[in-house]
Amino acid sequence: MARGTRGSGKRPGLYANIQAKRERIARGSGETMRSKGESGAPTDANFRRAAKTAKKNKLKIATA
Repeated sequence: MARGTRGSGKRPGLYANIQAKRERIARGSGETMRSKGESGAPTDANFRRAAKTAKKNKLKIATA
């Protein structure tokens, strides 16, 4: 299953796509990230919507 799908059958989200592209760039794919305001780049509204649906990380405190 693709990275970031969380087993729900849905497509990966905005942050998963950004992370995957950064990994490809780091491996030397020749791609570049789009600049803010460029056509096809995520808008501020896209980031606000993604933040609403993002799964919160729960901090687990070990009791020993």
